[in-house]
Amino acid sequence: MSDEDAERSDTRRLPTLDKTPDGAEKTDGADGAAPAGADAPATGTADHHRVRRFRSARRVPAALVALVLLAAAGLLLYDVAAVRANRPAMTWRRWLARELGTRHLDNPWVLGAAALAVVLGIWLVVSAVTPGLRQVLPMRPAAPDTRAGLDRAAAALVLRDRAMEVAGVQSVRVAVSRRKAKTHAVSHFRELDEVRADLDTSLGEGLRQLGLAHELRLTVDVRRPKKR
Repeated sequence: MSDEDAERSDTRRLPTLDKTPDGAEKTDGADGAAPAGADAPATGTADHHRVRRFRSARRVPAALVALVLLAAAGLLLYDVAAVRANRPAMTWRRWLARELGTRHLDNPWVLGAAALAVVLGIWLVVSAVTPGLRQVLPMRPAAPDTRAGLDRAAAALVLRDRAMEVAGVQSVRVAVSRRKAKTHAVSHFRELDEVRADLDTSLGEGLRQLGLAHELRLTVDVRRPKKR
């Protein structure tokens, strides 16, 4: 290959820096493609309201209900099989049939049993439809297929540490619920309004850094220590 052919084969369009009308530099690649990451969607908090709470497995209620139903069904099946085999029914079954045939609906025992059944039914329905895991606060997803949660006690500990860094705070107690973050602080010097303003700023920034999917409402209460 001659020098002229080699020079012709190496000739290609190189990236250039062009000035845009507003003075910014624009990179024009050889293939005209946009820079890597230019079309990547920005991860913001626009979809934080779509994050749902973590659901509990409800192992204990499910196990209790299953055991009770299994025991009752097994006992009733055994008694029915015994009656079919020309054996007398069990005492509890004869007693239950006699009581149901003689007691009226307004009897206190009947009303108490009905109320107990209603309470148990409502408890089971609520346990089935509610998420549970109230101690876990959902966080904003960092990736499409990733879910993260923060324990309420850990969130309260982080906010408490930030509050203790504010000048004038002697002691602080933080309680974090699903929707609120309540702070009760004791200040032994500085003006209470100044301490409260610094706590609002510091704890507000701390809540944002926690990365929670649902923003907590912050309340701050600052008082003087009790006189002994």
